[in-house]
Amino acid sequence: MSGQANEAPSESGSLLLAIETSCDETSVAVVRGGREVLSNVVSSQIDTHRQFGGVVPEIASRKHVETMTIIIEEAVREAGVSLTDIDAVAVTQGPGLIGALLVGVVAAKSLALALDVPLIGTHHIAGHIYANSLVGDIIYPSIALVVSGGHTEIVLLEAEGKFRIIGRTRDDAVGEAYDKVARALKFPYPGGPHVDKLAQEATEEVVLPRSWLEPDSYDFSFSGLKSAVLAEINRSRMKGEAPDFSALARGFQQSVIDVVTGKAIRAAKEFGARQMMLCGGVAANRGLRERLAALCEEAGVPLLIPPNKLCTDNAAMIAAAADLKWRRGQFSSLDLKAEAVMSLEDWSV
Repeated sequence: MSGQANEAPSESGSLLLAIETSCDETSVAVVRGGREVLSNVVSSQIDTHRQFGGVVPEIASRKHVETMTIIIEEAVREAGVSLTDIDAVAVTQGPGLIGALLVGVVAAKSLALALDVPLIGTHHIAGHIYANSLVGDIIYPSIALVVSGGHTEIVLLEAEGKFRIIGRTRDDAVGEAYDKVARALKFPYPGGPHVDKLAQEATEEVVLPRSWLEPDSYDFSFSGLKSAVLAEINRSRMKGEAPDFSALARGFQQSVIDVVTGKAIRAAKEFGARQMMLCGGVAANRGLRERLAALCEEAGVPLLIPPNKLCTDNAAMIAAAADLKWRRGQFSSLDLKAEAVMSLEDWSV
């Protein structure tokens, strides 16, 4: 990431305006001091993309263009401030859909230039992790379990803003697996909440395989689990039977939860974590929240989870992460580029 280091600002209550457009939500937030959310406006495109069964990148980009100015104005108005009060503009630089990211980056650069304030390019996953700082104090060292539509990672934070990825998915992310299984179970997009609800209501379970990979690995693999669900559906139909979708949903969810929580708890113990954080859109999954909470209590590791509205993509989380750079005077230059693939570890402060 290109940038420049300046003397760290002294104001503790500085106002950051943040823009998030990594996928299909257009979001703008105004946050004071990295913790106080004055506004967090999110415009979702779910209804637009539902007819296609998933996010169409070109359509997502166009929708961001259509709504960007409106959302900025609404966020500033809701915060009760004026644009001239803004001390810096933060924006999701990556990772994400390149066209969608470009809309946010261009808007942020234009606004920073017009207001003559610093620009802070921000990592999307750092945002998901530091969404936790909006609801509680982060204690280091900490383990972050990141579960979203495009990411499944275990991140070790040895100190503030120092990211070390110790495990990641080798194929599908958790959210992708949920959406693919949801389609097989005839649920509309986005399918994750439907699968979670059906799994919670199920009285039977089709036991599915757990992909633990190598004994010492913190990596994940969910493509085989998705295939196992499809195989069970085909097996039932070949027998002339109706597949038990609720039992399949429960079996799928239990397999996912067992693996991600099991590895996260093992990582917390190995690295001496004083706290566990759950981050990303799939953190809204009720079954995952409940299991991780129980395991953390058993292991004596405090658990921090943001409310659902801060788990899904939003600009307040981008402001929270950008505050790490703001306090250190680590600003981006106006030749900042959107990055579809971007290293979290390299973004560390």
